[in-house]
Amino acid sequence: MILDSDAVTHGIQLAVAPVFLLTAVSGMIGAIAGRLARIIDRARLLEDRARESTDDDFLERAFHELRELRLRGRLANGGIALLTLCAFLIGLTIIVLFVGETTGFQISRWAVGGFLAGVVSFLLALLSFLTETIIASRLLNFQMPDRG
Repeated sequence: MILDSDAVTHGIQLAVAPVFLLTAVSGMIGAIAGRLARIIDRARLLEDRARESTDDDFLERAFHELRELRLRGRLANGGIALLTLCAFLIGLTIIVLFVGETTGFQISRWAVGGFLAGVVSFLLALLSFLTETIIASRLLNFQMPDRG
């Protein structure tokens, strides 16, 4: 089987476009992984302080915050899973586009389906990220009395 160099070049051009989405996905994974690390660090700190504390008010606030940290951690993990799925689907799309262009197989529907599924996965990951940040912002109650 002889590959037409024009078809190969066009296949590479088609396959490169989704790579930009992969760049965005990798950046998002890094951002969410950083947030997850901070969530884990905060939970460990709260657990250690709660073990040593005898103040009932502090324990109640700590347990409430730990519940919210658990939810935030689940959202972050879900976001990372969705982004990983997105990257996988976009990778498959790149392969399908390249193979379809260079071999003549009529598999463009697979490429469209894979790309759209990847974009939906990316959007769901963004919603997960937004939800996690909203919950994090709600926790910005420093339990300080109002002196004004």
